Order: sequence, then C-alpha cells, then structure tokens
Amino acid sequence: MSLSLSDRRRVGRTALELPVFGFGAAHLGELYQKLSEAQSDATLEAAWDIGVRAYDTAAWYGRGLSEHRLGGFLRTRPRDQFTINTKVGRILIRPADPASFSTAPWTGGLPFDVVFDYTYDGIMRSYEQLLQRLALNTVDSLTIHDIDTMFHTPDQVDFYMKQLTGGGMKALTELKANGDIKAIGLGNNIPGDLGHKLAEIDVDFAIVAMPYTLLNQTILHTDMQLCLERQVGVIIGAPFASGILVTGSGAGAMYAYGAASLEVQAKVRAIEAVCAAHGVSLPVAALQFPLAHPAVVSIIPGAAGPDEVRQNVAALSVSIPAAFWSDLKTQGLIEAEAPVPNS
Repeated sequence: MSLSLSDRRRVGRTALELPVFGFGAAHLGELYQKLSEAQSDATLEAAWDIGVRAYDTAAWYGRGLSEHRLGGFLRTRPRDQFTINTKVGRILIRPADPASFSTAPWTGGLPFDVVFDYTYDGIMRSYEQLLQRLALNTVDSLTIHDIDTMFHTPDQVDFYMKQLTGGGMKALTELKANGDIKAIGLGNNIPGDLGHKLAEIDVDFAIVAMPYTLLNQTILHTDMQLCLERQVGVIIGAPFASGILVTGSGAGAMYAYGAASLEVQAKVRAIEAVCAAHGVSLPVAALQFPLAHPAVVSIIPGAAGPDEVRQNVAALSVSIPAAFWSDLKTQGLIEAEAPVPNS
C-alpha cells in the first residue's frame, strides 16, 4: 500500500473529505514532556511545509495550550487550505486556588480547571471558548469528548449521556444544520463502548483512540463493523497506542497513556521480531495497518518535533511485503480477518 498526503476519504455520509494523514496535537499540550514555544512552532511549520493540512486538537490537551498553539499557527494560513477538528464537553475555568493548582496529568499545560458539561448550553459555551482559543471563527468538525469510564464512574457516564441526549446533541445538530460545522464526531477510548453510544446518538465519525491498532483489534467484528454498516467514518486517534508502537518495548514504554504492562511489552517484542525478520519498521507498520480497514478515513499521529512529523509522513509511502502481514496473522499477533495493506 502506497499512500500520500493528497489521498482523501469521505467522512461518513457528509460532504467533508479528509486526507488519510492528519496532525494530532496532544503533544502541543505537553503530554509527556514540556515543549518550548519554538519547538511547537517548528513542529507545526514542518508539518505544514511537508503538506499536512488536517489537524486535531481539544480543550483537554494541555488544558487549552494545544488549541492556543495550533490556532496561533493556523490563523496565519489561508483558512480554505486546512481542516481542523476539536472537541466539546469540557469548559475551562479559573481554578478555585490558582496558587496551588496542578495541571496534572499534563507535564506542563495551562493553569485552568475543567468542568464537564454536555448540556445544550454547555456544548455551546465550549464551542464559543474553543473558537477564541484557536483565534479562528470556524472549525470543520466537533467531537464529543471523553464520556467513558477512562474519565468517569459508570454512574457519571450515564449522567453525562443524559445531558448529551437531552440537549447537547441538539446543539451539535443545530451547528451542523446552520453550516457552522460539517460533521459531528464521537471520541472512543474503551473497547466495546462505541456500539452502546451509537445506539443512542447519531454521529458522522468516531475518533478511535486506543481500541484499534496494530497491537489490538478486539473491536474488529463489533464496533468497527458497526461503523462500516452505519457509514460512520473512523479516525484512528492513537495509531502508536500512545507510544509503544513508535518507541518499541522496553523501559519507559507507554501504552494507553500509562506505563506498558509486561504482557503488552511481550506482545510488542513478538511483533518486533517479525519486523526484524522482514526488514520492516515497527512505526511504519503501525501507521499503515489501520488505514487498510474500509471504515477508516484517516490517522492522526502526534508529534513533538519536526523530525517526528517527517518520519510519520514518510511512513505512508514505504512498501511492506505481504509476507510480513501473513506472518503476523500466522503467529496470532493480529486478528486473522483484520484487513491489511495490499490485501
């Protein structure tokens, strides 16, 4: 499979088309390490210069810092030359005690507290805030962010879903009907959770952040198949599984935004052995794999430096032998029925 930044795919049943590769801006919010303004600017400049024209961010990333940095860059570029997705559901507020406030879990970020609100008014307020942080008066799409057990108890998830179905979705459909946005998305972190949400709300796409990667395809026959049947586009939000599929196994490897377990590291070592046998780079395989699924519209890997952006883009055009994918399946390292490049 040979792809390029000029390749575009339609988002669900909408008129919005996205490049197969976009820029995930979580690292601009200082996810694992602090990032200077110069490094942030250089990373975005490298992405633009190489041809990246789709961007994803969120109020949560660095508690507003990612949106500030990304918007500060994009506001100087022609608005009709890029697409941008950001997320709703969190409102940023002044902390009760600014002097003692911690920005954790972000290494750096901005000193703003978070209030979850998926009501009609909450979604609209979130939308108004993010436009100002971005210094842009339009965004192309909005994604409902983090209504799941990664951030809430089951009772809280039920409460916020009632807020969403009771008013928040009305706000989003109004914005779409008015032409303010072109598509509505739903964030997904938990395997098996997407199907439950899609039974309650109608969206155009899902940003699948962890459940479908080279390392894990447990939702292949469930959520991914449902998205395909319902014409819900899928954007793969964490093709490197939050780190380990680019760094490889070993000390300090990250998986699902935490330290990788011994079991996960063992599976990655087995994949690395197949990579070595076929002369295939692990990050290249990780980026190309999800794009073979017919429901997938785009991948949005993160980057914290110019070289990382260039390496990620270059991975699209690398040729991977069919025998590599065959060996992964034979050894049970990926699902036997998972779509793979060149199949």
